[in-house]
Amino acid sequence: MRTTSNPVFRNLPRQEGGGYANFGSGVAGAGQMGQLGQQYGNQYGQQYQPQPYQQAPATRAMTIDDVVTKTAITLGVLALSAIISYGLTNANTSLAPLFVIGGGLIGLVLVLIATFANKMDNPVLVLSYAVFEGLFVGALSFMFTNIEFGGVGGSAMIAQAVLGTFGVFAGMLVVYKTGAIRVTPRFTRMIVGAMIGVLVLALGNLIASFFISGGLGLRDGGPIAIIFSLVVIAIAAFSFLLDFDAADQLIRAQAPEKAAWGVALGLTVTLVWLYVEILRLLSYFNND
Repeated sequence: MRTTSNPVFRNLPRQEGGGYANFGSGVAGAGQMGQLGQQYGNQYGQQYQPQPYQQAPATRAMTIDDVVTKTAITLGVLALSAIISYGLTNANTSLAPLFVIGGGLIGLVLVLIATFANKMDNPVLVLSYAVFEGLFVGALSFMFTNIEFGGVGGSAMIAQAVLGTFGVFAGMLVVYKTGAIRVTPRFTRMIVGAMIGVLVLALGNLIASFFISGGLGLRDGGPIAIIFSLVVIAIAAFSFLLDFDAADQLIRAQAPEKAAWGVALGLTVTLVWLYVEILRLLSYFNND
């Protein structure tokens, strides 16, 4: 089975045979128990009849409608939180750094908890992430477009970034549905490798900025910075294909309906990443 660059999808529990742990109709180990019973029955001259395990009540399998609904709810909460954050920072600019740092860090922690504690299908956790990430996005958008923080472009630039983000999302969805680009293990490795490379460069630029003005030039608005942002946007766009494929596999594996919350979380993480990078790129051109 292919994996995805998005850790929220990649850490969904799987089992052999294409099913997902606790999602299938069978019970792990039941087949082995039956075989052992057969062996012992033959040995003692009697047939062993294994008792069936008590299974949890069946849940409805996840559908594409569940994915669309949960993703829309998550994005709606994030958008509302971002609007409130933008309004508050516009009224009191001192709140902007607090929302950016606090919202961003708490959002990151919630994603890590959801990923490594296998809580991706927890709606409270997913919607909490949407609230705090909305605070981050709203305040960051204000800082990118407000003169006091060195930003330019105003609300028009935010609208352009939103349209660009959903335009890329829709375009990659069409690419996936038409099969223009196939998600293969090799393609997955390439995207994951590119993401790691971008992360290393970004961290290197941040560290270098402490000693050199502008760091490595990846975020100073120059030609290198523009090229770097274009590369990051391309990687984010192609990672949608891996996320769509992972969601498609969940649906085919008949994962329970609540797993759609994990899909919504993964797609929202990628959408936020893409939006921030597009907003940054637009700020370069507006500064010129």
